[in-house]
Amino acid sequence: MRSVLSWETIVHYPRYKLRGQIRFKDTMLSLGSDLLSNYCLYCRFVSFPNLEELNLSGLSMLKMIWHPQHEFSDKLRILRVCTCLCLVNLIPSHLLQRFQNLKEVVVRDCEVLNYVFDDEGILPKIEILKLEELPNLRLIFNNGDKNDNMRYLLSLSKFKVLEHMKELHVINCGKSIDEEVPLFDGGVCNYEAFESRAPIFDKIMDSLRDDNINSIGVEGIGGVGKTTIVKQVAHQAKQERLLTKQLYLYVSWIRHSDNLRQEVISDIQEKIAEMFDWEIEDWFMDESERAVELKKRLKKKKTLIILDDNWKEIHDLEKIGIPSCLLSKDMMMGTQTCFEVETLSPDEALTLFKNTGAGGVDSTMEENITELIKECEGLPLAIVTIANTLKDETMDVWKNALDHLKNCAAANGKKKVVYSCAEWSYTHLKDDDVKSLLLLCGQLDFGDISIDHLLQYAISLDLFGTIDSLDQARNRLLELVEILKASCWLIELDHQKLHPRIVFKEDVRLEEWSNSDESNRCAFLSLHCKVVPKLPQQLVCPELQCFPLRNNPSLNIPIPNTFFQGMKKLQVLDLSDMDFTILPSSLDSLENLQTLRLDRCHRLEDIALIGKLTKLQVLSLVGFVSQHLPDEMEQLTNLRLLDLNDCKELKVIPHNVLSILSRLECLRIRLSNAKLLPKDIQFENLTRYVISIRYWSGSRITDRLLKLNKVNISLDLGDGIRKLLERSEELEFNHLSGTNYVLQYPLGGESFVKLKRLKVSESPEIEYIIYSKDQRVLEHDAFPLLESLDLWGLENLRKVWHGRLIPGGSFGNLKTLYVYQCHKLRYLFSLSTVRGLSQLENMTIQNCKTMEQIITYERELEDEYDEGGTNLELFPNLRTLKLQNLPKLINFIPELETNARQDSSFNHKVSFSKLKELELLQVPKLKDVWNPQRPFESFSNVRILKWKA
Repeated sequence: MRSVLSWETIVHYPRYKLRGQIRFKDTMLSLGSDLLSNYCLYCRFVSFPNLEELNLSGLSMLKMIWHPQHEFSDKLRILRVCTCLCLVNLIPSHLLQRFQNLKEVVVRDCEVLNYVFDDEGILPKIEILKLEELPNLRLIFNNGDKNDNMRYLLSLSKFKVLEHMKELHVINCGKSIDEEVPLFDGGVCNYEAFESRAPIFDKIMDSLRDDNINSIGVEGIGGVGKTTIVKQVAHQAKQERLLTKQLYLYVSWIRHSDNLRQEVISDIQEKIAEMFDWEIEDWFMDESERAVELKKRLKKKKTLIILDDNWKEIHDLEKIGIPSCLLSKDMMMGTQTCFEVETLSPDEALTLFKNTGAGGVDSTMEENITELIKECEGLPLAIVTIANTLKDETMDVWKNALDHLKNCAAANGKKKVVYSCAEWSYTHLKDDDVKSLLLLCGQLDFGDISIDHLLQYAISLDLFGTIDSLDQARNRLLELVEILKASCWLIELDHQKLHPRIVFKEDVRLEEWSNSDESNRCAFLSLHCKVVPKLPQQLVCPELQCFPLRNNPSLNIPIPNTFFQGMKKLQVLDLSDMDFTILPSSLDSLENLQTLRLDRCHRLEDIALIGKLTKLQVLSLVGFVSQHLPDEMEQLTNLRLLDLNDCKELKVIPHNVLSILSRLECLRIRLSNAKLLPKDIQFENLTRYVISIRYWSGSRITDRLLKLNKVNISLDLGDGIRKLLERSEELEFNHLSGTNYVLQYPLGGESFVKLKRLKVSESPEIEYIIYSKDQRVLEHDAFPLLESLDLWGLENLRKVWHGRLIPGGSFGNLKTLYVYQCHKLRYLFSLSTVRGLSQLENMTIQNCKTMEQIITYERELEDEYDEGGTNLELFPNLRTLKLQNLPKLINFIPELETNARQDSSFNHKVSFSKLKELELLQVPKLKDVWNPQRPFESFSNVRILKWKA
């Protein structure tokens, strides 16, 4: 048996001090590679009679710590073992009597360890036990029972012996190492984890695990599957917890510019800050100063930043503030290591084609399939594009596709293959609306495209035919988007952003083009020219309908006053991010204009001219810097969508401007003062709205959102806003005043039936969240769609629900509950309320000084409850339960039966069969958590356990 410490290396340590420690780290690396597999740490002659602490780390072949005949110190108090991948035994049973002073045991990342201890005799003396990343752990101690293949690590009865335990952490233990980790489903549709991809995937993962590598490149020709493998890596990294955060960004806009543009830098900085909930708007600094701050903050976290579709050298991105730790793709230069993704083998290509859905054909078409795949050159994107288009098509269409690809083969080279497949796929899209939307997406490729921006363009271009409302238009848009996603023409980045796989070339000079006949026929012009020394006095485009002039880094020149006179049919004009102080006078000649976007024009203050554009249906003024809206906006009576987001300087809204817009269906407004909104405004036709008062950050999840900060309910809000409260899907209140309750129920006809998220914070006047004044028995379930309830810093909150007994099915869709620093809250819910929480998955209660029970039993309101015969069946879907710093918490829910134990912290009938994470920290009055009367399945699925009394 080979040992690290043998008689030959260490004779004796009789004088090792009482406070002495031994640390071994990566010892195996210095002992050569010819060590025996039955390797142990000590030979039988080595002893440390006064040793109190032993730390072992990185001993990759260590199987046993103690020699079978070893006589070891009985003074050992602390034992820590980390990354000993072959360790099979921690302390054998015959040595247990030598470790009676052991107080702390920490074991991490030991892959083959099945048991921590061979006997339970050692457990009563231990105060701290931390077990993490032990995938094959079957039981905490092995008592010799052969039938130990159970779904728990430590049975409830065994918890009785933990009488001195102060901290117990069990994190990611017991998970089989053979369990498959699903790969990220993104990039190429229906992409398979092919054998040829495994080596490069493993190499990228190895580089990601290497602390010395902080920038990785993935390159390959277009359509080969770089995006997919990058997303697979990101998903695997998340599974292995290699990183704290991940951020995924398409940066294809870099290819259009020699340098990173200021607005792009700012946009990415905001996205990174949003990921970490950093209030970047409060950083009063320019982009370069922000970059320094971002870099400093990101270095404190293990962060994976993926920059997809990148065509610039990596050092350019330092301007954003990204430290070198990132993963990116496409012609990557300047990275520490780079990997090339190759094409698929013929067999893999055939499998992908058939699995995409076009393979269910008879044998007569097998030859065509083989030829089609050959023409696709092993490129997954080309294969999937053709296969999707050929679903349910006839033999003639298949032959047509093959002929097209063969004819395009003369272009020579794999880079042309994807374009050939895309061209053929586009011509065979069956719906003209789908084709029109795809072309629009390609022409609007300023980076990621939002659904909102697409809608603003599409409704004015009559893309959907006759549509009565914005809601109908949006539904039609989402339908078309799904068709394009299924055909792999669009990639969904999140629920609001899309990325097209089609981009139009931008290599024509404006001066040359404006003098050509093509300008007279052009219906869509996107100005992204390479060099624009100046704009012509007049651009004559009589058929032009859509003209985005936004995000143009080279166009820092004035727009001539007569510039728009030759565009009489123009319906959509986007001048966002332009650098001008006054609108060109020729703008009033655009009598057919229906959409006007003036977002982030940071020097533009006078917009009175827009009052003459009476056919406007969409007006976007995001980031408008003027202190007042012009009175002339009263003439825009056809307006259906108005976006006044981030208007921080706005101090005056003329009384009739909003009130007279009777056709308004969508309003987005972010203001510094609630008094800017007229109290008599009714919003009768408003179906979508995002109204924020004194909130300057945060992303929206819904299209019916109210966020109020430092608002006096009784003084600042009119009837119109109060009615919107009832119809909202998301409500957020901070520093609320003028009331002692947040919501009154029932309030009116709709009574919060659509509310999905409610957050209330830092409002000392609030005593009740929901106040039911109606003394009648409530017939309908309250808040049926509410998914998230977040209560934070409500120091005088006494009850969540106050008033009549709530119907039993209320809050039936609640999934997440978070309560923090509500110091006068003695309990959270009554039993009658909690019986409806069947969908609750996550519950976190922290820092509530007087909280005595989570669930209480109000006998005077619940006298119809049958004590003896009712099976509680509470929280059947609860996955996470965190109770922290609740000094007066006695129990989670009391026992209702007189013959049950009354000192139990959890009612013995309550089962947490799906609970995966349990955290009980600083809850000194909780007693007998592990009640032996509880059903066998209770806590049986817990994977992460943190317990500190």
